[in-house]
Parts: sequence; structure tokens; C-alpha cells
Amino acid sequence: MPLDPQAEALLKEVAASGLPPLESLTPAQARDLTRQRRAQWAGDPLPVAAVEERWVQGPAGLVPLRLYKPAEAGPLPLLVYFHGGGWVNGDLDSSDVPCRAIAQASGCLVASVNYRHAPEHKFPAAVEDGYAVLRHLATHPREFATAPGRIAVGGDSSGGNIAAAVTLMARDRGGPPIAFQLLLYPVTDHRFDTRSYRDHAEGYLLTKAGMAWFWNHYLKSPADGDHPYASPLRAGDFRGLPPAWIATAEHDPLRDEGEAYAARLEEAGVPVTARRYDGMIHGFLNMAGVLDQGRQLMEDAAAALRAAFTK
Repeated sequence: MPLDPQAEALLKEVAASGLPPLESLTPAQARDLTRQRRAQWAGDPLPVAAVEERWVQGPAGLVPLRLYKPAEAGPLPLLVYFHGGGWVNGDLDSSDVPCRAIAQASGCLVASVNYRHAPEHKFPAAVEDGYAVLRHLATHPREFATAPGRIAVGGDSSGGNIAAAVTLMARDRGGPPIAFQLLLYPVTDHRFDTRSYRDHAEGYLLTKAGMAWFWNHYLKSPADGDHPYASPLRAGDFRGLPPAWIATAEHDPLRDEGEAYAARLEEAGVPVTARRYDGMIHGFLNMAGVLDQGRQLMEDAAAALRAAFTK
């Protein structure tokens, strides 16, 4: 399918801006650029019943959370959400718009996690923070007004990578139980040899060189990329993992590894729904202000969560 007209217009705007490529920037410069684009592209935040700033003890200090409460009375199902940004960029504000929309439409409490970022904190810092937060939330349902045992994990891009890794960790470490995983165009493998990487190496916002830049900041060494908590697609066993809903974008270097992850789960007997969004580019969840399909993805993700917790 051709590019969605709105995505094509956005890419032309980016190309005309003359900004340097991501791989030429420092992490601080990349973070500034991410904040600028969020302000331009994210869209308006929807109201929710309440928003709270909280902290949970992690392996190296307090991990900030932002809780989004829908109008429904508790105790509520919980989505533990990890923002994208290549493990380097992003924060609680970068996922504010989608977290509000998903909380409002799903009827779930959403806990957005501000895990430690690279290159200051390399793998597995972000994943260990994510697991610590999940474990705390699961074992303190009264503190957060959550329904015991009704926990999902999710995230977009590198946040989807963390969500998938935390799900593997929870299985490998004997809990806590996870009912559902919501993975939005996730990073699942430290390889760059798929067809989608070849077809979309340049010109589609996220580039092959940009992904190499992210991975190089995240990993202590390339050998770390072989670990399943860095590359969930390399896990030796996918049995016993929770049902998944996985979204991919047609014109995204990460498309094939996300779809391969869905296939591996399905082969292991895990219930999976995989949806490819035709014409879309990487990151479109956070472009709902300029891409209609970004808003659609929020609605679809919320519907998947609601369905998972009403079975």
C-alpha cells in the first residue's frame, strides 16, 4: 500500500525542515527534538477522572509513575505502560496523550512508568525498573485501587520492547501473573536484516541508522543484544506467556520483527491478535494530532484491553 496521505505530508514537512539526522545528535539534542515534535504532533490531551504522580522503589532508587484514572469506580484492571523513544528519549509527558485516551476508553487504570534511560543507564536498567514496578503494583492492589490479578503490560516501540521483556521476566521469575500484553510496533530483535529494514531504511522518519544509534546507546556491548530481555524474539521458549495484541505499521523498519514476534507467540499456543496499519509510519501513536490513524490506534488498543478484561 502507498503511504497514507497524512503520513506522506508529514514526511515531506520533516524533509523540508533541514534538521540533521538523529544519528548525528547527542542524546540531549535528541531529547529536545522529541519534545518539540511531541508538542507539534501529539494532539490534545483528553480529560480523565484523575491524574496522580507517584513513585515506586526500584533496584536503583525511586521510579516515577503517572497514574491515569478513568471515570469507572474501582477496583479497576491495570495497564502498566512503558513509553517509547529508543530507550534514550521520552518521559511521562511523551506518553500523556495516549495514556489518557486509553484510560478513558478502556476503563482501565493506566500506570505510565518513567524507567531509567540510556546511555546514562544501559541495559538491563530499564527492564529491571519495569519489572520492579510491575511487582510492586501487583502486590499492592489496595494502595492503587486495582483489581488483583487483572494486570496488563504494554508500550510503544522501545516501550513495547520493555513490556515484552518484563512479560518474559515475570514468567521466568515466577510472577507476578500478567493477564495481557499490548505491544505497539515493538522492538523485538537486535538485527537489521529484515525486509522491512531493507525497504524502509531511510525516508520514513525512523531509519536504520537511527535504530543503530538507539541500540548503541542502550547496550553495554553488542553481545547484550543476544539476551532475550533485550531481544525478546530470541527467547528460547514462548510458552506460558499471556495473550497479546500487537500493532505494526506498514512503512516501519520494525514491522517485520513485530510480526515475527506475533508469529512466535502463536506457534507456542499463545492467543494473539496482530494488526498491521496500512500506510502508516513508525511512531504514529504519538502523532494523533496530525495522523487520524494515530487516534484510531489509541481507540483500537483501548478496545483490545476492554475486551481482554471482560472475558
